[in-house]
Amino acid sequence: MPTLFDQVSSDIRTAMKAHDKVRLETLRNIKKVFLEAKTAPGANDTLEDDAALKILQKLAKQGEESADTYSKAGRQELADAELAQVAVIKEYLPKPLTEEEIEAQIKDIIAQTGVSDMKGMGQVMGLATKQMAGKADGKLISAIVRKLLA
Repeated sequence: MPTLFDQVSSDIRTAMKAHDKVRLETLRNIKKVFLEAKTAPGANDTLEDDAALKILQKLAKQGEESADTYSKAGRQELADAELAQVAVIKEYLPKPLTEEEIEAQIKDIIAQTGVSDMKGMGQVMGLATKQMAGKADGKLISAIVRKLLA
């Protein structure tokens, strides 16, 4: 199975052939960040998919924040450009979990750990964020954990 790095490299060629400027620019930016991570000290010239996913999540979040800032400043054309790039980035991320799925997983974690009050929230949060990394927003996980432990 190809790594995310290989997939992005391959998709760059496809975007070039299709003359898809937004996709091409976005993929080149992703590859640039991937290469920086690959050549960082201690990376041993490799980029594992879990690290690549974290990078993609960060890029998507930054793009959404930039789009929000542009919208508030009345620059909708810039916001739309950012959101178009975020859409390309999100194609490489795993499908996010629904609130019901997150709640079900957290209930399982609470049952496994035997935590029954807010004192054990840190333990539940640690396991939940590790288990749902890349598939759920940390703020949402935290809100659901609080609700279930309250």
